[in-house]
Amino acid sequence: MSTSAVGEGGSAARWVVALCWVAVALDGFDLVVLGAVTPALLEYQAWDLTAPQIGVITSYGLVGMMIGALSIGTLADVIGRKACILISVVSFSVFTAALAFAPSPEVFGLFRFLAGLGLGGLIPTAATMVSEYARMRRGSSSITFMMTGYHVGGVLTALLAIPILPALGWRAMFVIGAVPALVLAPLMLRNLPESPSFLIARNRRDEAEQLAARYGIALEPEEIQEVQSEERVSEGGRFGAVKTLFSGGYVLATLAFWVASFMGLLLVYGLNQWLPTIMRDAGYALGAALAFLLVLNVGAVIGLLVAGPLADRYGSKVTCAGWFAFAAVFLFLLSVQMPLPLTYIAVLATGIFVFSAQVLLYAYVSKHYPTSGRGTALGWAAGIGRIGAICGPLFGGMLLGAGLAVPWGFYAFAVVGLLGSIFIALVPRSPAEAVRETPVSTEAATR
Repeated sequence: MSTSAVGEGGSAARWVVALCWVAVALDGFDLVVLGAVTPALLEYQAWDLTAPQIGVITSYGLVGMMIGALSIGTLADVIGRKACILISVVSFSVFTAALAFAPSPEVFGLFRFLAGLGLGGLIPTAATMVSEYARMRRGSSSITFMMTGYHVGGVLTALLAIPILPALGWRAMFVIGAVPALVLAPLMLRNLPESPSFLIARNRRDEAEQLAARYGIALEPEEIQEVQSEERVSEGGRFGAVKTLFSGGYVLATLAFWVASFMGLLLVYGLNQWLPTIMRDAGYALGAALAFLLVLNVGAVIGLLVAGPLADRYGSKVTCAGWFAFAAVFLFLLSVQMPLPLTYIAVLATGIFVFSAQVLLYAYVSKHYPTSGRGTALGWAAGIGRIGAICGPLFGGMLLGAGLAVPWGFYAFAVVGLLGSIFIALVPRSPAEAVRETPVSTEAATR
């Protein structure tokens, strides 16, 4: 392949990352917006909601995300990554807009559940797509960069909430979050390519090789050596990738990833949902409480930019386990009374480690399993982890209702981070990783 072709391919691959980045930014906006409007919902007299009731409503959306991650993530290995990404973006945007017109808390909870189906399915599917279009040995960096969009969306939510909530009310925030999909969905339909490994799994190898040449990427060794899904599909049916998760070479890792994902998503959703309210309960004004949410998500972006290159250099396992451990340290420090500037620094550091620890887990999963089963593996890790996402807001709501959120909530979150680190450390080396480390002959790579 010529140098110019490689350059053009690299530019095209960046287009894939850019589209997925924007989609994930909208996903991040929709996640954080509920936490940002929670103080306003508590003060909305027409509904007269309590903190535990909002925790329950939030859990409806998280149940939807769990179902969406399990179903759409698995479906991505059956109908293709592109179709599943489009389904996710359109569905969560439509139902997020519908939240602005909910006449009651019950309808609000139903719309949040339906939006959650798309929200849950997007990240594992987009991460699978981006990892395939990344240049060799830069899979972790590509996924963590994509996930900066998630937290840029969170930062924009916090920034917009400060002027929008007093001026237009909480309903306007959901409309703002849904409108960009009107532009994004047509762009993705036209410009987003299909996954090469999916095409190989459907016996469309020529198309996969054409895409690889066009986008300047290389098919991975287990695809070149035909340790690929078309063999597994014939043995286990179209959902043979699910069987792979529980095969002898992967079952221990699958269980460890699920537990660690439970811990990671408990932290992500618990903090995003309740940090402004906990800080408000601790005596801070609404603006200051929202500022903590902003700082938390700024820290998340910084952490993602740093974590990906470190994982590519030192390994996903070591980096991910270390990130969970550092998250535990800074969560414990938040329980300590400190001057306001030091509190902001501690919140920033917490964001750096908490959010990117979970993303590093996704990057690790994408490398641990065969490429043809990545969508399923990521979908199930994210889906099972959503149980932790459901528990985080419910647990925070109970602590707030009992008046124990400060400091016991931070102690509990610190223990959760420590457990995440331990279970990542228990993940063994996988057969797919062994294949990728085996040299591939020139003949096999070019045939």
